[in-house]
Amino acid sequence: MRARLGRTHLRQRLGLERDHEVFVLNRPGAHFFYPENWYSVHSVIRHCLRLSGLYGRARRNACRHRIVEHPLALHGLPPAFHGLRILHLTDLHVDMAAANTRAIVETVRRLDYDLCVLTGDYRARTFGPITATIDGMREVGEALSGPIYAVLGNHDSLRLVPELECLGIRFLLNETVTLERDGARLHIAGVDDAHYYQLHNLDKVAGAIPEDETAILLSHTPEIYRQAAHAGFAAMLSGHTHGGQICLPGGIPLIWDAHCPRRLAAGPWRHGALVGYTSAGAGTSVVNARLNCPPEITIHTLQPG
Repeated sequence: MRARLGRTHLRQRLGLERDHEVFVLNRPGAHFFYPENWYSVHSVIRHCLRLSGLYGRARRNACRHRIVEHPLALHGLPPAFHGLRILHLTDLHVDMAAANTRAIVETVRRLDYDLCVLTGDYRARTFGPITATIDGMREVGEALSGPIYAVLGNHDSLRLVPELECLGIRFLLNETVTLERDGARLHIAGVDDAHYYQLHNLDKVAGAIPEDETAILLSHTPEIYRQAAHAGFAAMLSGHTHGGQICLPGGIPLIWDAHCPRRLAAGPWRHGALVGYTSAGAGTSVVNARLNCPPEITIHTLQPG
């Protein structure tokens, strides 16, 4: 792991994880102020949904995944990669609710695609044990086919990486992989979480890609859209926002927990030459409910831009 990340990245990642756990678990009074420990807030949300008569429907919605077929047009895409289908899963939170994970597994088993990308947040909490997350990801991994590339999210521990790579999931820790077809090349780069840990290194991943070749960036959050555009990536695939998860009618999010415009909170978007897509995510966080924002499993079909 040290050889892949470098000494500084490794020490920062592990150190920040330890600091985070101390803050939310051990520091006197801190657990009261940390949002994930506001169980009363979770109860208030559930109670409001019950009072409105929407709680049962919102819980059922969490297992009703919408399959989105999205044409992803990339400038400079080599003809050999026209029609390549990329399954995009994000924000699985597999230890949140077993029924959600089963629904994901049942859905992806019947899909047709060439490779899969995972854009982070595999566990429900941002601290604590990882055993349930590994077990849930094993179920998901067994349902997937083809190469699987992944990045870490703000909920994820670096401790997950060795365990999940044993399941055949290749993590991109500020790293790049190159796909080859008929002598043509397409690059997929992945950065560490840019939301909480802020250990993304665009210089490193962009520097490994020839300037005249096409690259797709995997980032847990869309917050680095401006930097990614100026770094020369053709596209960026992200998650993190859950699309709002509990939205107003019409899918209008109340919050999206990311420092970016609302237009980047869900679905396709563009910034300059960069095309992007923010998935609403396949799982749930904080409260196991979805309203006016169905969980999403996305297939991007590459096309020339």
